[in-house]
Amino acid sequence: MDNRKPILELREWILSWKRGPPGKRAALLYGPPGVGKTVAVEALAGDLGMELVERNASDQRTAEAVDRSVGRASQYRTLTGGGRLILFDELDGITGTADRGGVSAITGIIKSARCPVVLTANDAYDPRFSTLRSHCLLIEFTRPTIQEVARHLRRICALEGVSAEEAAIRLIAERNHGDIRSAVNDLQALAQGRGRLTLRDVEWLASRDRKEVIFDVLRSVFHSRDCLDAKRAVDAADVDLDMLFEWIYENAPRQLRDPRDLAEAMEALAEADLYRGRIRSTQDWGLLRYVVDLMTAGVALSRRRTPPQWVPFRFPDRIRALSATRGERGMRSSIGAKIGRRCHLSSKRAVAEVLPYLRVIFENDARMAEGLARWLDLDEAMVEYLTGKG
Repeated sequence: MDNRKPILELREWILSWKRGPPGKRAALLYGPPGVGKTVAVEALAGDLGMELVERNASDQRTAEAVDRSVGRASQYRTLTGGGRLILFDELDGITGTADRGGVSAITGIIKSARCPVVLTANDAYDPRFSTLRSHCLLIEFTRPTIQEVARHLRRICALEGVSAEEAAIRLIAERNHGDIRSAVNDLQALAQGRGRLTLRDVEWLASRDRKEVIFDVLRSVFHSRDCLDAKRAVDAADVDLDMLFEWIYENAPRQLRDPRDLAEAMEALAEADLYRGRIRSTQDWGLLRYVVDLMTAGVALSRRRTPPQWVPFRFPDRIRALSATRGERGMRSSIGAKIGRRCHLSSKRAVAEVLPYLRVIFENDARMAEGLARWLDLDEAMVEYLTGKG
């Protein structure tokens, strides 16, 4: 996974405490959910022989609760004389005016801490954390690529003695979009009691579980009168936001029958899509909160004139189309990877620039096709696809 650099940076910062408190007495680890922020802290505490005092920040919402929980722990050494590490996990969970005392108390603890304090959050640049952030060393954790997630899942399968089809591993990795925690949870649920994992096993579980969760979120988005309820539904559910966007976009015209309501909802979704594009181009995950607000609260508040009526949710056509062509896209990607290795191109460029000419050769010149198949190490299914027979 390549969050090795931030992990090493965190380790060096913790070790620097042996020379006395550093300039920043707290480290704020930030990045998308499921990328290993918490487990990195727990693993480092174990490796360095430190006592870990771990608290969920969303449960410590008042100054009194924070001080009672870790205030003294930040000032005294352990009974054994070893090091202590304090972790405030999920800082994003602190919400609302009633929680301001909690944030202030955490900031106060950091200023006088005599041991390392680590905080985790999805978005370090939330305005609520502006003062707190100035006292922290910021360390960013990023999403691993699909290839890295798949490699990690294959390693787990090898250690657990599970034989898994490559297509099954790839599909788990793709559906979790870089969320290692969710991918490992899916793998564990799918492989429980099995010696072999197939593509059919993966498709069955994912379509069953995730569809029910998405229906719950959709009900909150389209039928809630309170924008906070719509946002909380997304926070409470393990739902991929890109997938959820497609569901909301597909169902808005069916759920919002009044043209004025639908126009407002579509405008909110259009703005959310603009932010999604900006995130893809800049990797600025701080913009994600605008996507969530617009596609949930924005759509929920647009329902002003449409009367209450039960309308079944519809599976998104765009996702259905992608599912129907998954096999062909997978084949093209596999051939592109083989071309890329030989021609020193990216798989994407190979598919776009080389594959069309390769198909012409395979359909019209059997002798040259035979040589190219050997050179590229193409299997029988790939040859059939290029010749138009499969």
